[in-house]
Amino acid sequence: MDLTLIAAPLAGGLLILVSHVSLGRQVIKRGIVFIDLAIAQLAGLGVLLAATLNLSGWLATALAAAVSLLGAALVATLSHVWPARREALIGLVYVGAAAFGMVWVSADPHGAQRLAGLLAGDVLWVDWPQLLPLAVLTAVLVPVGGLRAQALERSWVFYPVFALLVSLSVPLAGVYLVFASLIAPVLAVPGERLWPAFVLGSVGYLVGLLLSLWADWPSGPCVVLMLLMTGSFSAVYPIGSCRTHSRSKKEKSYDVQ
Repeated sequence: MDLTLIAAPLAGGLLILVSHVSLGRQVIKRGIVFIDLAIAQLAGLGVLLAATLNLSGWLATALAAAVSLLGAALVATLSHVWPARREALIGLVYVGAAAFGMVWVSADPHGAQRLAGLLAGDVLWVDWPQLLPLAVLTAVLVPVGGLRAQALERSWVFYPVFALLVSLSVPLAGVYLVFASLIAPVLAVPGERLWPAFVLGSVGYLVGLLLSLWADWPSGPCVVLMLLMTGSFSAVYPIGSCRTHSRSKKEKSYDVQ
């Protein structure tokens, strides 16, 4: 088993976690869990549009980002105008984007394969150049505080940052793995400190990639399952400073918000 094969995929997973853990915390606080599926599906729709139009490289990335930003603007508007119904409306945005994608690729002989790959992802085949856009954006956001909790509490910061990061992550990992990376670690270890969630997610990525390489199973679903398993374990045996009483207190605050 050649372990060098998982070097770039693991680096990509760690990069996704670095840029997504703080976003996941904010998603749970805002009570808009469906936003990840909706924006990720819209980013995937942008990727499908780019493939159909024979766009590649930075043009494809720009199209996915543009569609995601439009979707984020729509979600922000829905959340502001109908706050009590926002989760249901965001779910409809996801369903609409998924249905439109199916219709769009229906005439493409390879459409079903592309759609399945976009959802499940195949992170094991990610190479180093593919990580560059996400690495650049993360390197810009971290020093200026774009991923800090105080900044993300502002909607005009949160929605664009969320859309851009997700649009760059979906082509690497797929819709399901991006959602699991965003939600599973922070849900398992709620609290103000983010490093336990990052450690938990890193273990999930490493074990999932090793399992995929060893058993020759699809890498995306393997990592998703490992993230869920490590998250379930951490929920029973908390790590870091996340003790049971702290977890209950935070969960109540999330429910209120």
